[in-house]
Order: sequence, then structure tokens, then C-alpha cells
Amino acid sequence: MGASLLPSSLAILCVWFLFPAGLAVASITRHYKFDIKMQNVTRLCHTKSIITVNGQFPGPRIVAREGDRLIIKVVNHVPNNISIHWHGIRQLQSGWADGPAYITQCPIQTGQSYVYNFTITGQRGTLFWHAHISWIRATVYGPLVIFPKRGVPYPFPKPHKEVPIIFGEWFNADTEAIINQSLQTGAGPNVSDAYTINGLPGPLYNCSAKDTFKLKVKPGKTYLLRLINAALNDELFFSIANHSVTVVDVDAIYIKSFQTDILLITPGQTTNILLKAKPSYPNATFLMSARPYATGQGTFDNSTVAGILEYEAPAKFPRSSTVSIKKLPLMKPTLPALNDTAFAFNYTTRLRSLANAQFPANVPQTVNKRFFFTVGLGTNPCPKNQTCQGPNNSTKFAASVNNFSFILPSTALLQAHFFGQNGVYTTDFPSTPLIKFNYTGTPPNNTSVMNGTKVVVLPFNASVELVMQDTSTLGAESHPLHLHGFNFFVIGQGFGNYDPSKDRKNFNLIDPVERNTVGVPSGGWVAIRFRADNPGVWFMHCHFEVHISWGLKMAWIVLNGNLPNQKLPPPPADLPKC
Repeated sequence: MGASLLPSSLAILCVWFLFPAGLAVASITRHYKFDIKMQNVTRLCHTKSIITVNGQFPGPRIVAREGDRLIIKVVNHVPNNISIHWHGIRQLQSGWADGPAYITQCPIQTGQSYVYNFTITGQRGTLFWHAHISWIRATVYGPLVIFPKRGVPYPFPKPHKEVPIIFGEWFNADTEAIINQSLQTGAGPNVSDAYTINGLPGPLYNCSAKDTFKLKVKPGKTYLLRLINAALNDELFFSIANHSVTVVDVDAIYIKSFQTDILLITPGQTTNILLKAKPSYPNATFLMSARPYATGQGTFDNSTVAGILEYEAPAKFPRSSTVSIKKLPLMKPTLPALNDTAFAFNYTTRLRSLANAQFPANVPQTVNKRFFFTVGLGTNPCPKNQTCQGPNNSTKFAASVNNFSFILPSTALLQAHFFGQNGVYTTDFPSTPLIKFNYTGTPPNNTSVMNGTKVVVLPFNASVELVMQDTSTLGAESHPLHLHGFNFFVIGQGFGNYDPSKDRKNFNLIDPVERNTVGVPSGGWVAIRFRADNPGVWFMHCHFEVHISWGLKMAWIVLNGNLPNQKLPPPPADLPKC
């Protein structure tokens, strides 16, 4: 990988030149085409027809530089509706390209197409793209690699090679059938059959030794691994046997680097790590393993995915020695216990922004909009004359923010907002829970949620502080919350109920980590700040697909500012219709 990845033939429509401080820096327009098509794929000795981009699983790698414009034409050749989200891209003044179905656009229907057109502004690192409708992202996802502007170095040693490592989940059954059945019965959905690394389950699963990702390294060289968690419903611990790594970047933001043997990555998060190969040939191979960090009371896929780290044998070894790699000892890493919340908390508190002159941490120091949101599970009543399989036979599982379970509209929110269409949503989403209770104490007897399509409206450039509080309703659980259209600063976190008089004093406003997806600690809270400098409609939701389906989501509307570059332009002519 590396700069050679930047494809000129695919991409370049035009080049224009900017002149900061007298330097010529080229930004280009890169064109990609995504044909959404069915493809037969076999994993775990099970063949099924899956939805793919260009017949690839995982999907193709998008590569760009900071400042480049991307024009990606998506053509839908499958029976399902489709939309694509460019996860973590700020989408400054390009909210029509963000992608979540019924939020910023109606989905692309069968036989239709849509062109996603956006510029990468002030971002570099690893992000990813994925389908953003129902559970289709189970197979429709891929890396989005953003290199720094030409001539701008990484703030860490230049790696010998760069390798994307994308974690996913494989289901033998059709994921659309799984979630549809779950929503009808009210039960928790069936879990995946395997985790995957770059689409491959690896040697610890039945029938999968041939489907193993192998990373081949040279002694003494340094490798940049771009880790992406595209799994549907599981946070993952990851470790490489007998190797420490250096964490240098999360969610496409450089951090103060630190060494670790184990890292944690939630769905929706990315992490760049430097792996320094051992100085001499080690006469062993090494498993790179990931398995879930699971805190909820529901069932989950309790299995382990592994790839293999192999060292290139020295030239003095006979060529036939490559055959004997199978005879080398295979070292295995030790991963934390499935519910090791202490490790998760301690790991995330190590993450800090660089906060230097070149990469400042522009944390809002004052706040003019404060919000306190509970996030967690709940129930909806079973329809009349039906027996359900929720927590009891008269309820269905649900999930909510401030006890409101979000109902997707049938018209995209951004269209309704832009054109002033009434009756699609209401602007009365509560800034604090309507019913206060001991959020992490004894669970309440009443687990019912309210339902609606409610949003929060923010004036342009508002300085926002949001505390998200897990609840014990139907079991405390870690929730990876993703905010579209923004990065935010994680200024504090803790266990139990958030106490502003005590906890606010400990907020880090100097070098907090900046990211787009954060885990709300199981039985705890997290505080974030961001500046609402991006006009549009921005989805915020748990990145566990099961919880999105159950309603753990809401939206922010950011109004236009006064200046031309503070306003959302009109939609493109090919914006899909509902």
C-alpha cells in the first residue's frame, strides 16, 4: 500500500492548485463507480448470494488525499433499496452526500443511481464506507484511506508498508431475513456465525483454514495497520501474539502515540497502529486475533477470528523452507475476558489528542447548549392478538434515547427540512430525560418507551456539550454512539450516574481525544463537546445494528449561518425520490 495506491487512471478529472504560503499543492477529483450487485460467496463451507459493490467482498478500497474531491456513482442492480454512508467524513456543505436512508436522502431504488459528491476537508487517516439501510452493511462495506496532502509527512516514522485490516461479521443466513423476523417477533436477532478479517474467518473456524488473512512482514520493518471495525453488533478486542503495537491515530485523528499489547475497537471506529517487526527471523508464526467485548444480557457470537502474521524467511534459508512454515510453532495472543469493562475503560482513557501547533485540539471552552441523553433498552407492547418474544410474551425489545425510540420517516428529513415540508418530524426532542430515575441502579419496573420522529434544532456554530448516560433498563450495556457530520471531543467518562457538580471538575479541555464514534461505558456515562458548524441534518445513533433497528437513534438539525459558506446548498438533481 502507500502512495502507490493513489490511482491516477481511475480518478483524475481535473487538477487545480492552491497556494498556501507560496506552495503549490495539487488537489484532484477522483471518480469511482459502485455497481451494487448480487454475488455468490462461500464462507464456513456455506455458499450464499450476498449484496456487494462490484462483486467484491469486502468492497473496493477508496483512496484519496486530504483536500481531494470524490465523485462516486452508485448504481443499484439488486432488488433491495440501497444507500451508502461515508463514515466519518465531515461532509461540510455536502450533507446530501452523507448517505443514511430517510435521514439525508431517500434510498436508491432498484435500477436507479445516485452520485455522491463531496470534498475531504481537513481530514487524513483511516475511515470507511458502508451501506446505511437496514442490515445491508453486513456485506456492503470497505476502507476509505485518506493520505495527507502531498509533501506533508505523518507525525510518526514513515512505515515500510500500509495494510487495511477490516473486521466484519459473517452470517450463514440472510441478514435481512434475520432482522425482519426479529422485528416481527420482538425477540433478539440471531447472532453471526463468524467474525472476519478482510472478509476471511480464519483457522479457528470450521472449514476455514484456506480462508485466512495472512500478513507477511520483513524482519526489522515497520508496518502501518489501518484497523476498521465494520462488524454489525460487536465491539472487539484485538491482539497480535508476542508483539506490542503503537497506537497513532483513531477515527482519522492523530493522537499522542502509546504502546499496547491489546486494543479495543467498537463498530464504527478505526485505529491506526504501527507494528514493528522483530529484528531477526523469529522461527515462529503469530496469530492476530479478535474476539468480542460483550456487556449486554443478550446472546452474542462468542467466537474468535484470527489472521496469521508470517515473517519472510532470510535468503540464506533454502527455498523449500517456505513449505515448512506449517511446521513452525504458532503463537497465540491472550485477550481480555469477554466482559472486561475495566480494561475497556482504562484503554479509552489513554487516548489523547496531539494538541500541538500543527494538529490543535480546538475544544469548545465555553458551552451554550447542554444536553443530557439516556441511552439504553426498553420495550414496546406486543400487537393485539399476537404473542411476542421480547422480555416477556406481551412485549417487544426496543431501544431509545431519552426514552424516545426513533421512527424513520417515509420522506428524508433533510428534504423535509430544506423545503419546509410539515408533518415529517417534530422539533421537541427533550434535552434531558422526561422521567428522572436512578439510571444505573435497580432497573425500573416500567420499561416502556415512547415512539416518534423527533429532532433537536441547533443554531449555526452553537457550542454543544452532550452527556450520554447508559441505563440499567433490561441490563447495562456499552453503546458505541456515532455522530454524523462532526468530530467531537471526549472530555470525560465515568461509571454510575453522571453528577455535574462532581464530574464536570474533572473534564479534560486541554487534549481530549477527538473522534466520531465513542463507547458509552457499560453502567456509566461519557461527555462530549462539538461545535455545530455544519448546516444540515445529522444522524446520531448506536452503531450496533440491532440497537439502530430497535430505535436507539435521533437527529440534529443545524441551521444555516449568515455567510455563503455557512449554508447548505440545494440538493443535486439526481437526489433519489422516496
